[in-house]
Amino acid sequence: MRDDTMTDSLKAKAQAAFKDLARDPGVPKPDPILVVDNVVRRFGGLTAVDVNHVEIQRGSITALIGPNGAGKTTFFNQLTGFDTADSGTWRFNERAMNGVPAHKVARYGMVRTFQLTKALSRLTVLENMRLGAQKQRGESFWRALVPGFWRGQEEEITERAEELLVRFKLDAKRDDFAGSLSGGQRKLLEMARALMVQPELVMLDEPMAGVNPALTQSLLGHVKDLREQGMTVLFVEHDMDMVRDISDWVIVMAQGAVIAEGPPSTIMSDERVIDAYLGAHHDAPLSEGELEAQLHEAEAELEAEIEEETQK
Repeated sequence: MRDDTMTDSLKAKAQAAFKDLARDPGVPKPDPILVVDNVVRRFGGLTAVDVNHVEIQRGSITALIGPNGAGKTTFFNQLTGFDTADSGTWRFNERAMNGVPAHKVARYGMVRTFQLTKALSRLTVLENMRLGAQKQRGESFWRALVPGFWRGQEEEITERAEELLVRFKLDAKRDDFAGSLSGGQRKLLEMARALMVQPELVMLDEPMAGVNPALTQSLLGHVKDLREQGMTVLFVEHDMDMVRDISDWVIVMAQGAVIAEGPPSTIMSDERVIDAYLGAHHDAPLSEGELEAQLHEAEAELEAEIEEETQK
């Protein structure tokens, strides 16, 4: 990882991009790496995603939060080619991405991890890492018959995989089957494997889900380090302490739509966010006027019921 001075500088640069931005949903960013317009995904009569406009700032760590069922993972699936949107467009580095299959999305530099890890359990940790590399010459049937075509590239891929395993402290597990790893170690493996693509945008779906406290700080450090390595991070998370700790900007979804954006220091005090998590009539104390109005309403209903019974 980089030294603290460089880390603080890059963090300050990322946060400066959001200075004085409005808190409105879909607010334009100075240098967006990803721009999404009018993405809709329906399942029968349920509209799971209905995002009018959202931009992800290059070089930043952006959190995507919202109550359960808000559509966050479904939104990820649309953007990364793991599901097909009913309508809408999105552009990554000015390239239209709607309709692009998942493997090409990764090839263009936008990768994602999953809430439930996707490690190939019967392959070793190192073999899982090698699979993450793109455009491998040995994947061609005819070239595979001639080792001279692919041997050098395979050595380079293995070297890069080994470096990442050291960085993620998984080098001692390199020859173990991926299925033998703990839940937290699989999260580390999935993040490390995603970096084999050498991406520009890394999308993490609940990176802390199922991770024991011993590995939580390690994962947090690796997420921060992605920005220091020049990548952009968009992550889904429910742990608000983590969101406040590492994110530069927060986007809030509810009922499939983006309802608010803002810095992590203030976003949870936004009335739209409070309503999304707690409902418009959450358990806040009633004012004297509200209490009196409710009593009058109850008395009127009771009088109406008595009158109705009398007339029978």
